[in-house]
Amino acid sequence: MKKYLLSAALLFTVTVGAMAQSSTFGIKGGVNFSKVNADNLNSSTVSGYQAGLFARFGGALYVQPELYVSSTGGKFQSTDGLYNGDVKFTNLNVPLLLGTKIGSNSLNFRLMVGPVYSYTMSKSQNFSANFVSAYQDFGKYNNSTLGFQAGGGVDVGPITADLRYEGGLTDVNKNFGQRQNLWALSVGFKFL
Repeated sequence: MKKYLLSAALLFTVTVGAMAQSSTFGIKGGVNFSKVNADNLNSSTVSGYQAGLFARFGGALYVQPELYVSSTGGKFQSTDGLYNGDVKFTNLNVPLLLGTKIGSNSLNFRLMVGPVYSYTMSKSQNFSANFVSAYQDFGKYNNSTLGFQAGGGVDVGPITADLRYEGGLTDVNKNFGQRQNLWALSVGFKFL
């Protein structure tokens, strides 16, 4: 048993050492276009922002944890057009992406996928008076959600750019089957 633990510890140390030699840290910011789908309501997209930090560990195959703040939300309207509302969230997002890259250090193309945890730090909602009475419990949103991100990117020297899709794996409001999804475009700068 000790032999297996020692072998696992050695393998872990070598892997972490190799990844640490090939690591990148940076800042990023961008725009997103989000939508909160809801049962029996028409939903439309709102624009928002994102800004934060990222790290990339590895070579052709890499792990990329991130931490950033984003603004997301959606607009709603009943199918007959009588009821409407909108909601905006300020979130703290923590994606953990697994990716691959092709090319040199000065120019490469990347593909990435992985889970994302989002925590709602604040929300702003505005519903017409008749909306609240017709759709009780509509604005009772969960503070924590899980989702996934998938996308591609390019690095040109120290500049990095990503285009990603984010889909919700958990509901932001179970009562109405509300899940958030978005497209995000970001640009970053690598320090190392």
